[in-house]
Amino acid sequence: MKRVIQFILPIQRRLKHSDDIRDAFHLAHLLKLGILPEGYIYPKKERPVRDLLRKRLFLMKHKTSHILSFKNMVSRSLGIQISSNEVKRLFEEDVEKLFQQEHLILAGKAHIATIRFLKEKITGIEKAILKKAVLRDEYSNLLTVPGVGKILALTIMLETGDIRRFPEVGNYVSYCRCVRSNRTSNGKSKGEGNSKNGNKYLSWAFVEAANFAVRSYLFVRRYYQKKTARTNSIVAIKAVSHKLARASYYVIKNQEVFQPKKAFG
Repeated sequence: MKRVIQFILPIQRRLKHSDDIRDAFHLAHLLKLGILPEGYIYPKKERPVRDLLRKRLFLMKHKTSHILSFKNMVSRSLGIQISSNEVKRLFEEDVEKLFQQEHLILAGKAHIATIRFLKEKITGIEKAILKKAVLRDEYSNLLTVPGVGKILALTIMLETGDIRRFPEVGNYVSYCRCVRSNRTSNGKSKGEGNSKNGNKYLSWAFVEAANFAVRSYLFVRRYYQKKTARTNSIVAIKAVSHKLARASYYVIKNQEVFQPKKAFG
Protein backbone atom coordinates (compact mmCIF):
# COMPACT_ATOMS: atom_id res chain seq x y z
CA MET A 1 0.00 0.00 0.00
CA LYS A 2 2.82 2.40 0.85
CA ARG A 3 4.45 1.72 -2.50
CA VAL A 4 1.22 2.55 -4.34
CA ILE A 5 0.95 5.83 -2.43
CA GLN A 6 4.51 6.71 -3.47
CA PHE A 7 3.64 6.29 -7.14
CA ILE A 8 0.71 8.71 -6.78
CA LEU A 9 2.99 11.47 -5.49
CA PRO A 10 3.71 14.36 -7.89
CA ILE A 11 6.62 13.89 -10.26
CA GLN A 12 8.41 16.93 -8.84
CA ARG A 13 8.50 15.33 -5.42
CA ARG A 14 9.70 11.98 -6.74
CA LEU A 15 12.55 13.64 -8.63
CA LYS A 16 13.97 14.84 -5.33
CA HIS A 17 14.52 11.24 -4.31
CA SER A 18 16.40 8.67 -6.35
CA ASP A 19 16.26 4.92 -6.11
CA ASP A 20 15.51 2.06 -8.49
CA ILE A 21 11.74 2.15 -7.99
CA ARG A 22 11.34 5.93 -8.47
CA ASP A 23 13.75 6.04 -11.44
CA ALA A 24 11.99 3.16 -13.18
CA PHE A 25 8.59 4.79 -12.66
CA HIS A 26 9.84 8.15 -13.95
CA LEU A 27 11.34 6.55 -17.08
CA ALA A 28 8.11 4.63 -17.68
CA HIS A 29 6.16 7.88 -17.36
CA LEU A 30 8.40 9.62 -19.93
CA LEU A 31 8.09 6.64 -22.26
CA LYS A 32 4.29 6.75 -21.96
CA LEU A 33 4.30 10.44 -22.87
CA GLY A 34 6.55 9.74 -25.84
CA ILE A 35 9.27 12.16 -24.73
CA LEU A 36 11.91 9.66 -23.61
CA PRO A 37 15.04 10.00 -25.82
CA GLU A 38 16.01 6.62 -27.21
CA GLY A 39 19.51 5.61 -28.27
CA TYR A 40 20.39 3.79 -31.48
CA ILE A 41 21.39 0.15 -31.07
CA TYR A 42 23.85 -0.72 -33.80
CA PRO A 43 23.13 -4.01 -35.65
CA LYS A 44 25.12 -6.80 -34.04
CA LYS A 45 26.03 -8.37 -37.39
CA GLU A 46 28.01 -5.33 -38.58
CA ARG A 47 29.78 -4.46 -35.33
CA PRO A 48 32.93 -6.58 -35.91
CA VAL A 49 33.73 -4.88 -39.25
CA ARG A 50 32.99 -1.45 -37.78
CA ASP A 51 35.28 -2.16 -34.82
CA LEU A 52 38.02 -3.36 -37.18
CA LEU A 53 37.80 -0.05 -39.04
CA ARG A 54 38.14 1.72 -35.71
CA LYS A 55 41.24 -0.34 -34.97
CA ARG A 56 42.65 0.74 -38.34
CA LEU A 57 42.17 4.38 -37.34
CA PHE A 58 43.88 3.68 -34.01
CA LEU A 59 46.92 2.25 -35.82
CA MET A 60 46.89 5.11 -38.33
CA LYS A 61 47.15 7.65 -35.51
CA HIS A 62 50.12 5.81 -34.01
CA LYS A 63 51.82 5.60 -37.39
CA THR A 64 51.35 9.34 -37.96
CA SER A 65 52.74 10.13 -34.49
CA HIS A 66 55.91 8.15 -35.25
CA ILE A 67 56.32 9.87 -38.63
CA LEU A 68 55.99 13.31 -37.04
CA SER A 69 58.38 12.37 -34.23
CA PHE A 70 61.00 11.17 -36.72
CA LYS A 71 60.65 14.37 -38.79
CA ASN A 72 61.06 16.44 -35.62
CA MET A 73 64.18 14.46 -34.67
CA VAL A 74 65.72 15.06 -38.12
CA SER A 75 64.89 18.77 -37.93
CA ARG A 76 66.40 19.20 -34.46
CA SER A 77 69.53 17.12 -35.07
CA LEU A 78 70.37 17.90 -38.70
CA GLY A 79 68.62 21.21 -39.32
CA ILE A 80 66.87 19.94 -42.44
CA GLN A 81 63.27 19.26 -43.38
CA ILE A 82 62.08 15.87 -44.60
CA SER A 83 58.64 15.11 -46.00
CA SER A 84 56.31 12.44 -44.66
CA ASN A 85 56.45 10.52 -47.95
CA GLU A 86 60.25 10.40 -47.71
CA VAL A 87 59.99 9.01 -44.17
CA LYS A 88 57.60 6.28 -45.36
CA ARG A 89 60.15 5.15 -47.97
CA LEU A 90 63.03 4.81 -45.51
CA PHE A 91 64.44 1.51 -44.22
CA GLU A 92 66.35 0.93 -41.00
CA GLU A 93 69.65 0.83 -42.93
CA ASP A 94 68.99 4.33 -44.27
CA VAL A 95 68.91 5.76 -40.76
CA GLU A 96 72.63 5.05 -40.32
CA LYS A 97 73.33 7.36 -43.27
CA LEU A 98 71.36 10.22 -41.72
CA PHE A 99 72.74 10.29 -38.18
CA GLN A 100 76.20 9.94 -36.67
CA GLN A 101 75.40 9.51 -32.98
CA GLU A 102 74.65 6.00 -31.78
CA HIS A 103 71.63 6.94 -29.68
CA LEU A 104 70.00 8.87 -32.54
CA ILE A 105 70.51 5.90 -34.84
CA LEU A 106 68.80 3.58 -32.34
CA ALA A 107 65.89 5.99 -31.90
CA GLY A 108 65.54 6.48 -35.65
CA LYS A 109 65.59 2.75 -36.34
CA ALA A 110 62.91 2.24 -33.71
CA HIS A 111 60.70 4.82 -35.44
CA ILE A 112 61.23 3.38 -38.93
CA ALA A 113 60.70 -0.22 -37.79
CA THR A 114 57.48 0.75 -36.04
CA ILE A 115 56.24 2.74 -39.04
CA ARG A 116 56.83 -0.16 -41.42
CA PHE A 117 55.26 -2.65 -39.00
CA LEU A 118 52.14 -0.51 -38.58
CA LYS A 119 51.93 0.00 -42.35
CA GLU A 120 51.94 -3.77 -42.85
CA LYS A 121 49.20 -4.30 -40.26
CA ILE A 122 47.06 -1.46 -41.67
CA THR A 123 47.35 -2.91 -45.18
CA GLY A 124 46.28 -6.31 -43.86
CA ILE A 125 43.27 -4.81 -42.11
CA GLU A 126 42.25 -2.93 -45.25
CA LYS A 127 42.42 -6.09 -47.36
CA ALA A 128 40.30 -7.98 -44.82
CA ILE A 129 37.73 -5.19 -44.69
CA LEU A 130 37.46 -4.83 -48.47
CA LYS A 131 37.06 -8.61 -48.76
CA LYS A 132 34.31 -8.77 -46.15
CA ALA A 133 32.39 -5.48 -46.32
CA VAL A 134 30.43 -4.26 -49.33
CA LEU A 135 28.85 -0.84 -49.78
CA ARG A 136 25.09 -1.08 -49.63
CA ASP A 137 23.13 0.38 -52.56
CA GLU A 138 22.07 3.50 -50.67
CA TYR A 139 25.72 4.23 -49.82
CA SER A 140 27.29 3.41 -53.20
CA ASN A 141 27.10 7.04 -54.39
CA LEU A 142 29.42 8.11 -51.56
CA LEU A 143 32.27 7.27 -53.92
CA THR A 144 31.26 10.30 -56.00
CA VAL A 145 31.88 12.66 -53.05
CA PRO A 146 35.28 14.45 -53.32
CA GLY A 147 37.97 12.85 -51.17
CA VAL A 148 35.94 9.74 -50.30
CA GLY A 149 37.44 6.40 -51.32
CA LYS A 150 36.41 2.86 -50.50
CA ILE A 151 37.75 2.79 -46.94
CA LEU A 152 36.26 6.18 -46.03
CA ALA A 153 32.96 5.24 -47.68
CA LEU A 154 32.81 2.05 -45.62
CA THR A 155 33.69 4.02 -42.48
CA ILE A 156 30.90 6.51 -43.15
CA MET A 157 28.42 3.71 -43.92
CA LEU A 158 29.22 1.64 -40.83
CA GLU A 159 29.37 4.60 -38.46
CA THR A 160 26.20 6.24 -39.81
CA GLY A 161 23.99 3.17 -39.80
CA ASP A 162 20.39 3.82 -40.78
CA ILE A 163 20.22 7.32 -42.27
CA ARG A 164 16.52 7.52 -41.39
CA ARG A 165 17.39 8.08 -37.75
CA PHE A 166 18.48 11.61 -38.73
CA PRO A 167 15.30 13.53 -39.68
CA GLU A 168 17.20 16.60 -40.94
CA VAL A 169 20.63 17.32 -42.36
CA GLY A 170 21.39 19.46 -39.30
CA ASN A 171 20.97 16.44 -37.04
CA TYR A 172 23.46 14.49 -39.13
CA VAL A 173 26.18 17.15 -39.33
CA SER A 174 25.80 17.71 -35.59
CA TYR A 175 26.29 13.97 -35.04
CA CYS A 176 29.43 14.22 -37.21
CA ARG A 177 30.77 17.01 -34.94
CA CYS A 178 30.75 19.46 -37.84
CA VAL A 179 28.66 22.06 -35.99
CA ARG A 180 29.97 24.50 -33.38
CA SER A 181 28.89 24.08 -29.79
CA ASN A 182 28.19 27.38 -28.07
CA ARG A 183 25.98 28.82 -25.36
CA THR A 184 24.48 32.29 -25.67
CA SER A 185 22.31 34.49 -23.51
CA ASN A 186 20.91 37.88 -24.55
CA GLY A 187 22.98 37.70 -27.73
CA LYS A 188 26.24 37.21 -25.82
CA SER A 189 28.41 34.12 -25.76
CA LYS A 190 28.48 32.31 -22.42
CA GLY A 191 31.06 29.74 -23.39
CA GLU A 192 31.11 26.42 -25.18
CA GLY A 193 30.08 22.96 -24.04
CA ASN A 194 29.11 19.52 -25.23
CA SER A 195 31.56 19.76 -28.11
CA LYS A 196 32.45 16.07 -27.79
CA ASN A 197 28.86 14.97 -28.31
CA GLY A 198 28.61 12.98 -31.52
CA ASN A 199 30.63 10.40 -33.43
CA LYS A 200 34.37 11.08 -33.41
CA TYR A 201 34.97 8.52 -36.17
CA LEU A 202 32.64 10.29 -38.59
CA SER A 203 34.29 13.57 -37.66
CA TRP A 204 37.69 12.10 -38.56
CA ALA A 205 36.37 10.56 -41.78
CA PHE A 206 35.03 13.85 -43.16
CA VAL A 207 38.14 15.80 -42.11
CA GLU A 208 40.25 13.18 -43.87
CA ALA A 209 38.04 13.45 -46.96
CA ALA A 210 38.36 17.25 -46.81
CA ASN A 211 42.17 17.05 -46.86
CA PHE A 212 42.11 14.74 -49.88
CA ALA A 213 39.50 16.89 -51.65
CA VAL A 214 41.49 20.12 -51.20
CA ARG A 215 44.49 18.52 -52.89
CA SER A 216 42.60 16.88 -55.76
CA TYR A 217 39.58 19.05 -56.65
CA LEU A 218 39.91 22.62 -57.92
CA PHE A 219 36.45 23.83 -56.80
CA VAL A 220 37.08 22.51 -53.29
CA ARG A 221 40.53 24.13 -53.20
CA ARG A 222 39.04 27.50 -54.18
CA TYR A 223 36.50 27.31 -51.37
CA TYR A 224 39.25 26.29 -48.93
CA GLN A 225 41.50 29.18 -50.00
CA LYS A 226 38.64 31.64 -49.61
CA LYS A 227 38.02 30.39 -46.07
CA THR A 228 41.72 30.38 -45.22
CA ALA A 229 42.01 34.06 -46.22
CA ARG A 230 39.32 34.92 -43.65
CA THR A 231 40.28 32.59 -40.79
CA ASN A 232 43.00 29.91 -40.74
CA SER A 233 43.71 26.53 -42.30
CA ILE A 234 42.24 24.46 -39.45
CA VAL A 235 38.89 26.28 -39.50
CA ALA A 236 38.89 26.15 -43.31
CA ILE A 237 39.39 22.37 -43.36
CA LYS A 238 36.58 21.99 -40.84
CA ALA A 239 34.35 24.12 -43.06
CA VAL A 240 35.11 21.86 -46.03
CA SER A 241 34.35 18.77 -43.93
CA HIS A 242 31.03 20.36 -42.95
CA LYS A 243 30.17 20.85 -46.62
CA LEU A 244 31.09 17.24 -47.42
CA ALA A 245 29.04 15.93 -44.49
CA ARG A 246 25.95 17.86 -45.64
CA ALA A 247 26.43 16.65 -49.20
CA SER A 248 26.89 13.06 -48.04
CA TYR A 249 23.62 13.20 -46.12
CA TYR A 250 21.66 14.04 -49.28
CA VAL A 251 23.70 11.58 -51.36
CA ILE A 252 22.74 8.79 -48.96
CA LYS A 253 19.15 9.80 -48.25
CA ASN A 254 18.13 10.70 -51.81
CA GLN A 255 20.40 8.07 -53.42
CA GLU A 256 21.85 10.59 -55.86
CA VAL A 257 25.36 11.40 -57.05
CA PHE A 258 27.37 14.28 -55.65
CA GLN A 259 26.58 17.65 -57.25
CA PRO A 260 29.42 20.20 -56.90
CA LYS A 261 27.28 23.28 -57.58
CA LYS A 262 24.84 22.46 -54.79
CA ALA A 263 27.62 21.81 -52.32
CA PHE A 264 30.15 24.55 -53.13
CA GLY A 265 28.23 26.97 -55.35
